[in-house]
Amino acid sequence: MKMHAIPGLALLLALTQAAPAQSPDRSTPPLPGPPPSLRLPPVQRVHLENGLPLMLMEKHTVPLVQLTLVVRTGSVRDPAGKEGLAAMTAALMTRGAGARDALALAEAVDYLGASLTAEAGRHTSSVSLFTPRAQLEEGLRLLADVILRPAFPDSELSRERALRLTTMVQWRSSPEVLADLALQQLLFGASHPYGRPVLGSAPGIAALSPADLREFHGRWYHSGNAAMIVVGDVTLEELQPRLEEVLAGWPSGPEIAGNVRPAEQVAGRRVILLDQPAAPQTQIRIGRIGAPRITDDYYALVVMNTVLGGSFSSRLNTNLREVHGYGYGAGSDFDCRLLPGPFVVWSAVESAVTDSALMEIFRELERIRQPLPEPEVAKARNYLALSYPAAFQTVTSIALQLDEMATYGLPEDYFNRYVDSILAVSADDAQRVAQRYIDPQSMVVVLVGDRSAIEHRVRALELGTFELLTIDQLLGPAPAVPAATSATDVR
Repeated sequence: MKMHAIPGLALLLALTQAAPAQSPDRSTPPLPGPPPSLRLPPVQRVHLENGLPLMLMEKHTVPLVQLTLVVRTGSVRDPAGKEGLAAMTAALMTRGAGARDALALAEAVDYLGASLTAEAGRHTSSVSLFTPRAQLEEGLRLLADVILRPAFPDSELSRERALRLTTMVQWRSSPEVLADLALQQLLFGASHPYGRPVLGSAPGIAALSPADLREFHGRWYHSGNAAMIVVGDVTLEELQPRLEEVLAGWPSGPEIAGNVRPAEQVAGRRVILLDQPAAPQTQIRIGRIGAPRITDDYYALVVMNTVLGGSFSSRLNTNLREVHGYGYGAGSDFDCRLLPGPFVVWSAVESAVTDSALMEIFRELERIRQPLPEPEVAKARNYLALSYPAAFQTVTSIALQLDEMATYGLPEDYFNRYVDSILAVSADDAQRVAQRYIDPQSMVVVLVGDRSAIEHRVRALELGTFELLTIDQLLGPAPAVPAATSATDVR
C-alpha cells in the first residue's frame, strides 16, 4: 500500500530539523510571579439580643459550616493552687451536656457527621462545631447544650485528671518537651501565667472538683465575654434566627478586664543544662521576651524572622542543617500574644557538636542585626506573600483567622491588606526590628541532653552564667496517677 505524506506534518518536520537546538538558560533562577490577590468576602457583624457579637463570612463553595465561640478566658485566669482549671473546664464541656452524658453526646455528634470540640488557650477558650450544611439546625442545638448546659460529671473529671497526670509523667522522658517547658519558665517565672503550661500543674489538676469547673464556667462563659465566629454555606438571614433561638437563655454579663502583668526582660546571658543521660542529641532552646501581637513592628518582625529562622531556607536552618549537618533542622519564632510573648531559637543537634552549634546560632543572631541584603529580604517577602492565601482555603482555616481578628481587635481590612503590608517591609525595617528585639548578649540558653557529653564543652564557651537544672526542680515530684474509677471510664 502506498504511503501518502501529510503536507502539514512534512512541513513541521522540515522546520524542526532546520532549527538550531535551544538550550534553556539556567544561569539565573526564574523570577517569582506576582503574589496572588486575596479579596475575601466582607465580614458581616451583628449582635444577638443577648449581646453576643456575631461575625459571619459566607463561603458557599462547599456545603459546610464552621462555628467557633471565642470566650475571653484561658489559663491566665487559673487561680493559684488550681492551675489547669481553664483547660479542664473546656475539655469537660463536651463530656456530657444537656440531657446527654458523654457517650450519648459523642454518638449524637457522630450521627450528624459533625465535629464538636472545646479547648482553652492562654487568653481565650473556644467551643467549635464543624458540620454539614444539612445538619446545621441539629448541630446548633448540640452546640448550645455544650455552651449553656455542660454537666461536668465527677466520673469524667476523674478520667480526664488521670489522663492529664499521665501526660505530665510522660513529659519527664521527653527532652523536647522539657526544653520548651524550661525555657518558658525561665523567661517568665513559674508564677507568671506565661511561665507555666496551659495544661496546668500536677498539684493544681489534682485539686480540681466539679464545683470548681461549674464556678469557672459560670463566671467567664457568658455572652458579654464572648464572640461567635461563623464561616461557611449559610446566610445571615438563615443563621441569626436559629442562634437567637438556641442561645436565648444564655445570660449576659460584663467583660472583665485583664490583670496580667508583662514579664521583665532578660538581663545578661544564662546557660541552663538539664541532664538526660545517654541522650544522643541535645535539645537547644535560646530565647528572650519578644513582642506583643499589636505593634507597629509586626510585619517587619515577620519578614525579619523569615530570614532568620522562619522558613526552610532561613539562615539558621541553612547553617546548622545544610552547611554543617549538625541536625535535621533549626528555626526561630516570635510568639506574639496580648502581652509580649517569647522569641525562641530552637534546634536538636548531635551531642558531640552542641558547642559548635551554639556558636553558629549566636553568629546568626549577631549577623541578623547587621544590614540585610535586599535580595534576601525580597525572597522572604515573596515567600510570605505567596503562601498567605493558603490560610484561607477551608472554612476551618478561615475561622481560625477570624478568631485572631476577634482576639486582637484587628481592623476589618486586615486580611486583604496583609500581603501589601508584607511587601512594604524594607531591608532597613527588618534590620531595625532585629536590633530592637534580638539582643544576643541577653538570652536564656536551655540545653537538655547528656551532661557527661556536653557540659565541659559548653562551659568552655563561657557564654554566660552556667546552671544545672533537674526535672524535679522544673516540674516538681512526679505525680501519682490515680486509677480509673471504673472500667467504663477508660475509652
